[in-house]
Amino acid sequence: MQPSEEIKLKLNIVDILGGYIKLIPAGSNYRAVCPFHTEKSPSLMVSEDKQIWRCFGCAKGGDIFSFVMEIESLSFIEALRSLADKAGVTLEKTNPKLNSEKNRALDVLDIASRYYCKILLNSEVANKALEYAVKRGLTEDLIEEWRVGYSPNSWDDLYLFLKKKGFSDADMLLAGLVLKKDQGNGYYNRFRGRIMFPIKDQNGSVVAFTARVSPENEATEKMGKYINSPQTILYDKSKIIFGLDKAKLSIKKEDLIIVVEGQMDVITAHANGFKNIIATSGTALTVEQVTILKRYSLNIAFAFDADSAGKMATERAIDEAMRHEMNVSVIEVPHGKDPDDCIKNNPDDWVTAVKGRISAMDFYFKEYLTGLDLNVIGDKRIAVKKILPKIFKITDAIEKDFWLKDFSNRIDVKEVLLRETLAKLIASENSPKPVKMAGDNKAIIVQVAEPATRQDKLYDDLIGLLIKFPYLIEVAINKLPAECIYDGLVKDLYTNVLIYYNSNTNMVIDSKVFYVNFRSFINESKSVDFLNMLDRIAMQAEISFESFDDSGAKNEFLDIVVILKKKYIESEMKLIERSLNKAEQEKDANKIQELMSRFNSLSNELRTI
Repeated sequence: MQPSEEIKLKLNIVDILGGYIKLIPAGSNYRAVCPFHTEKSPSLMVSEDKQIWRCFGCAKGGDIFSFVMEIESLSFIEALRSLADKAGVTLEKTNPKLNSEKNRALDVLDIASRYYCKILLNSEVANKALEYAVKRGLTEDLIEEWRVGYSPNSWDDLYLFLKKKGFSDADMLLAGLVLKKDQGNGYYNRFRGRIMFPIKDQNGSVVAFTARVSPENEATEKMGKYINSPQTILYDKSKIIFGLDKAKLSIKKEDLIIVVEGQMDVITAHANGFKNIIATSGTALTVEQVTILKRYSLNIAFAFDADSAGKMATERAIDEAMRHEMNVSVIEVPHGKDPDDCIKNNPDDWVTAVKGRISAMDFYFKEYLTGLDLNVIGDKRIAVKKILPKIFKITDAIEKDFWLKDFSNRIDVKEVLLRETLAKLIASENSPKPVKMAGDNKAIIVQVAEPATRQDKLYDDLIGLLIKFPYLIEVAINKLPAECIYDGLVKDLYTNVLIYYNSNTNMVIDSKVFYVNFRSFINESKSVDFLNMLDRIAMQAEISFESFDDSGAKNEFLDIVVILKKKYIESEMKLIERSLNKAEQEKDANKIQELMSRFNSLSNELRTI
């Protein structure tokens, strides 16, 4: 058994959450005022049976781990240790050598950053670098706050300094501060003649550096304008976000992440009071970075440079964020400036740009439709070729439908034709996409939208009734084929419920036992988003069907089955009508007879429902 599962078995969610917030009994559940957003009436619900919590005001929820992580701003490992102590669960000890190495690397990087900063502020060798820093708007206070520094154009000054501080060659090599000489013994400084920007992890510890060549060395520098620390036991550039340690509280408060390209953009923004801003530090936005950022907000806006490289970076970032179902927008910085210049010289323009940020799709429309003559067939084809793949990448069905209709109106092409083209695109997309799996190292943090349409509500009620009243699964098997469910995720969840039921012939039909066992059954094979959806539906069912007895639940379930089956049959009949029109035009008698037979069969079935 995984440690997290053992901890959850030994701890009661009511006891844990009750230690932080006042829980009020509400039937078989508990309510509380949510600590994660401002409210007066309690909208946070705790289910003791299912050992999950959910706020219906801010849409956060999950298990005991997610709550402790959220309220104490802990990592999963930190929350695991804290709850393991409460549960009396012994965690496997980590490698003491590895811990020791990490601590030494943190120490040497911290001292190196202070050394560089002191040189920039106090040494004559850094005069040109300091002039440049001041010209870019860095005051002495900002330099000290962000610990910006300077690495002299020397082969061994840092190496010798750290030696005197008691650090070994191995410590410096492990931290990425020195390189081994090609010939002979010894080491030399990795960074020379550069302005140093410390890169910190979410806890504010220095783990690496970005180094910009000092202006006086630009003409002779061969390694590039910017270089970064190598990957180390502390630094993986795909997982580190510049400025997040200082921005995370403001991001939560503003409920918006603003992503820029460079360190100076971030420093200038924070200095001027715009503190919900972070940087990718010249790297493409990664899956790992998006996963981290989603902990703080689902709303993300990109403000990259307006040049061609910046636009390419914006597109890649949009794609990555949309794949993770974030709400994506683009900030158009006025007059083609970068955020640093705009914020420094025209902060009001920046405020206006942030307020007027455009959606990702509006960004694509502007990029790809500008300059096209949409009265010309060739340009219409170009527009479809460019825009449809972007709409295809939208994961939310409602949003996808909205933009498809919008695009149809913009280019004056029938929506049905665009849908057919999109369907072909979907069919051709046969390479599987990697997804984050929910295992022991992932806490369940739910931040998903509530049902937006009647259809979504029907699907939620369908699954919710099966979870709360598992005896209805037998009814579902006999009455509702999976093809009557159009939503892919819901169909997958419904199918898994039936598979689990059929594979457990001696299953106890008890709501609490069923939910816990079913969730464990799918835990290792499904994505975090899939499990989030299950948790949300289960908690909603606790509220919606709290007063239902078995008879009432069955009647409600059968009503839903009738609605879904009718919609499915009516949809199938419409498809047959289209096919009939085509067959009649082609005068295909056999096809007409086959379709009419199928149509009549469905028509009879519809009348008997």
